[in-house]
Amino acid sequence: MRVPGPSAREAASVYGTAVAVFLVILVAALQGSAPPESPFPYRIPLDPEGILELSWNVSYVQETVHFQLLVRELKAGVLFGMSDRGELENADLVVLWTDGDSAYFGDAWSDQKGQIHLDAQQDYQLLRAQRTREGLSLLFKRPFGTCDPKDYLIEDGTVHLVYGILEEPFQSLEAINVSSLQTGLQRVQLLKPNISIPALPSDLRTMEIRAPDVLVPGQETTYWCYITELPDGFPRHHIVMYEPIVTEGNEALVHHMEVFQCAAEFESFPHFSGPCDSKMKPERLNYCRHVLAAWALGAKAFYYPEEAGLAFGGPGSSRFLRLEVHYHNPLIIKGRRDSSGIRLYYTATLRRFDAGIMELGLVYTPVMAIPPRETAFVLTGYCTDKCTQLALPPSGIHIFASQLHTHLTGRKVVTVLARDGREKEVVNRDDHYSPHFQEIRMLKKVVSVHPGDVLITSCTYNTGDRKLATVGGFGILEEMCVNYVHYYPLTQLELCKSAVDPGFLQKYFHLVNRFNSEEVCTCPQASVPEQFASVPWNSFNCQVLKALYSFAPISMHCNKSSAVRFQGEWNLQPLPEIISKLEEPTRHCPASQGQSPAGPTRVSIGGGKG
Repeated sequence: MRVPGPSAREAASVYGTAVAVFLVILVAALQGSAPPESPFPYRIPLDPEGILELSWNVSYVQETVHFQLLVRELKAGVLFGMSDRGELENADLVVLWTDGDSAYFGDAWSDQKGQIHLDAQQDYQLLRAQRTREGLSLLFKRPFGTCDPKDYLIEDGTVHLVYGILEEPFQSLEAINVSSLQTGLQRVQLLKPNISIPALPSDLRTMEIRAPDVLVPGQETTYWCYITELPDGFPRHHIVMYEPIVTEGNEALVHHMEVFQCAAEFESFPHFSGPCDSKMKPERLNYCRHVLAAWALGAKAFYYPEEAGLAFGGPGSSRFLRLEVHYHNPLIIKGRRDSSGIRLYYTATLRRFDAGIMELGLVYTPVMAIPPRETAFVLTGYCTDKCTQLALPPSGIHIFASQLHTHLTGRKVVTVLARDGREKEVVNRDDHYSPHFQEIRMLKKVVSVHPGDVLITSCTYNTGDRKLATVGGFGILEEMCVNYVHYYPLTQLELCKSAVDPGFLQKYFHLVNRFNSEEVCTCPQASVPEQFASVPWNSFNCQVLKALYSFAPISMHCNKSSAVRFQGEWNLQPLPEIISKLEEPTRHCPASQGQSPAGPTRVSIGGGKG
């Protein structure tokens, strides 16, 4: 029996150092080539301490992502990967580990208990491992799709990256369970659009909207609001580009930022700098909601198309702007100051077209609801052919960017363009959508919408942990289904959304009342949320509600920026008839590559245990 003492601890320390050294002696045993596109244009910190930093680039020709993972303080290894919602169980992983004598790099997966297994198909290929001044740098690649059932399909939209730090050697990969590791997740859009940067005007000027040396609160989540204003008499300009400014050292704290313009109907807004949920925040700040710029972790500069710009300044435009910064501080760091923000690039030489932002999806109303304990309930909002026929110019509009939005139970969002009853193309889709990661995304391809087209926005929700129905509305525990599309040329149409006809919903409540022993509150004085709260949510009532939403007529909101509807009859409108849906894309399996190893890459480090 061995009694641990100071000498044992010293030996363990020396042993741990030796393990770290072993792990970096990988270069000689590995063969590969650098990716075709270098350097890596995208970079994010994975963990809040900044120990792990991920850089990557995308090859659409090869349908491959090249990753560069920097490990600043190597212990006994690291794992990295992807999963559906950021869980460490049922994850697609790549692991660098040691048994104390040899180091290994291998494609792996975790089961539902968090146990790690070697993948029979090795699709992560290590190209290089080397020690740099900053730490250990691992360069590896992975195809978008592998046709391996244990692998994650990398596609457009949000990707939940997961990581873990191994602090001690393991005799085998199967000996590792993620529950024993320091782990975390980071959300990012991996497949950035391959868009050429438009030419910028010669009279380009910049304006920085920054947090005023904020003392970041020592709590996990803070939304900080700051009101600033444009100079007196600031004339009309076009924003043509914007980019983030993140205070050095705070890269892992600043999660996302938005700049809003305030409503023009108010002559002034009170100055404020503080948490957005503060009781001291002036109520008028709720009228600063017109998005000028939005950035989220991993995003780079945002460019408007050469022929369009977002107008701000001048008559009819408020001088007041609101900056909102989301600080994510899971380590509860105290005393950190921040002056992050967004740099706007603008020009006085107005471009040919004003860009605009249009809301698609569902009206904010409680008549659209999700029953409790549903894992994939879908609600759909329409921008109908009648509205686009009336409100769009003959030449149509061109959508070049999109920001999807739901509240806490949203899991998927998609907008599809339909013409003559046939779905034509996807405007934007995120099958791994997270309400905690919302950004304006440039589209890979500009989508043209003509008069008479239909735009269909569907949101999928998970209310598995809720006991009451979740109704539509503005509250964070209520739900939304919105796609803010950025387009040109600017039209009067600012909102094109729908909701089920309220009269047909009342017929649903009466039906539920007749078929259930429990009385449903259908009395006239009861509000719709109260009515939904009294529904006994069995499978029959859920299925009938789902059916109602799929056939009942809708109330259309075909609104101008003044919140007034275009002239016409918009109530009791039939659902658009779709006779042909888009087919799911065919997945092509990559040809097996001769250089891919059949098992993990093993590096012999020679010698014994000393």
